[in-house]
Amino acid sequence: MSVNEQHSVDETSDREILISRLYAPRELIWSAWTDPRHIVHWWGPTGFRTTIEVMDVRPGGVWKHVMHGPDGRDFPNQCVFLEVVKPERLVYSHGGGRKGDPEAQFEATWTFVLEGHGTRVTNRMLFKSKEERDRVAEFYGAIEGGRQTLERLAGYLLAVDSSNSPAPWRAPR
Repeated sequence: MSVNEQHSVDETSDREILISRLYAPRELIWSAWTDPRHIVHWWGPTGFRTTIEVMDVRPGGVWKHVMHGPDGRDFPNQCVFLEVVKPERLVYSHGGGRKGDPEAQFEATWTFVLEGHGTRVTNRMLFKSKEERDRVAEFYGAIEGGRQTLERLAGYLLAVDSSNSPAPWRAPR
């Protein structure tokens, strides 16, 4: 990493939330993340379920979904994919939140990096300001919710990877 790259990371560290976890295999993770038939089984914190309205995973494509909280509240979300590099990285702009409350707006970068025998999944949410990051972290519980989402992904990957059915996770080609 160059000095300039390090400097830019330091300038944003107070505006970001970074959550990471190690999984395996990368193609399985990519399919679970980009196929609406799979993401509905694990997206969101514990107790949430997700309805996908549209999921067009390509640069400029829109992902509209509603997260339904365990308390019955709905959280409509709209994301626009900025970058899609299969199976390494997804970048999207995010807008959404609980109906009637201020939106959570940020840029999300998901990376899927091979590490040993597994894949490190990292979600980096970059906000316009430290104050906005802090508000979303407190109001929406974004840090714990992100951890729970990655935990749900782990459970889903374990279930589909250890299933005896023929590769249920493979996305159609």
